[in-house]
Amino acid sequence: MKTIGVVTSGGDAPGMNAAIRAVVRIAYSKGLNVLGFEKGWEGLMSNTFRELTPRSVGGIINLGGTILLTSRCQEFRAKNGTKKAAETLDLNNVEGFVVIGGDGSFKGACELSNETDALIVGIPATIDNDVFGTDETIGFDTAVNTAVAEIDKIRDTAISHERIFIVEVMGRTRGFLASTVGLTVGAEVILVPEEKYNIEETLKTIKANTAKGKRSGIIVAAEGVGDTQKLAEEIEKHTDADVKLSILGYVQRGGNPTARSRLLASLFADEAVRLLLQEQRSRIVGLQNGKITNIDLKKSCETRKPLDLSLLKLARVLAT
Repeated sequence: MKTIGVVTSGGDAPGMNAAIRAVVRIAYSKGLNVLGFEKGWEGLMSNTFRELTPRSVGGIINLGGTILLTSRCQEFRAKNGTKKAAETLDLNNVEGFVVIGGDGSFKGACELSNETDALIVGIPATIDNDVFGTDETIGFDTAVNTAVAEIDKIRDTAISHERIFIVEVMGRTRGFLASTVGLTVGAEVILVPEEKYNIEETLKTIKANTAKGKRSGIIVAAEGVGDTQKLAEEIEKHTDADVKLSILGYVQRGGNPTARSRLLASLFADEAVRLLLQEQRSRIVGLQNGKITNIDLKKSCETRKPLDLSLLKLARVLAT
């Protein structure tokens, strides 16, 4: 093996740059050349790439986002899209290909693996933490800390004005971010897509807290639970609470990666290059029970990672 490619795909996550840096420097230490394809799968559609060297990735370990840029490419998903991507890899003599991204990116990588002889390895990087095969993804810790810092500030205002704040965090289909953030900020209520919320239960909790003397509160809700503005209106309608909605939005994806996210990026990259050199095909790397490991790419794509609902139960106890 002489040349490998690397791409960042899907939503950006803090630590992607650290992963790029690690892949390049580890690959070069093994005598490999690295091509960085730009704007996600779009780079494979247009054959747009740059040669990456240890010097060209200097000074990026602390940067959020991705120097290779990313996008959601409809052409790749269209008929013959993966075939065209495979032709690009073949044209540039790419024998190994590292995909840095989340669940959606890995599904694309899985389809591409059926069209190319290049060995494909995935490095999980997404703030959603929804990739099966790893307990934690690159960027998740950073996103949690970003949300916690913002909610801690919001709670100051909630207490000062005796208000309830609904804070909406990212998570269109999964509640990993909401559950971890909610627990660590001491939220009175946590709402996730995996559990259909009952407005009556939420109202019951708020009324019980009021009876205990609580005059403020925090509700952390994943965006996928539904209309949070309507929820705020319903709470005001049925209680005496003054309710405000704060949507954190894309701030959760940006910022300097935490030490934890940088560490995972480096460890995952080391495992990814090792797998390529061992000529292992269609794998993703991950962290399981504190150890770096890897599993079959197809299995990861076809298996839904379970949310630990015990976190929600613990949060309810701690919020009493």
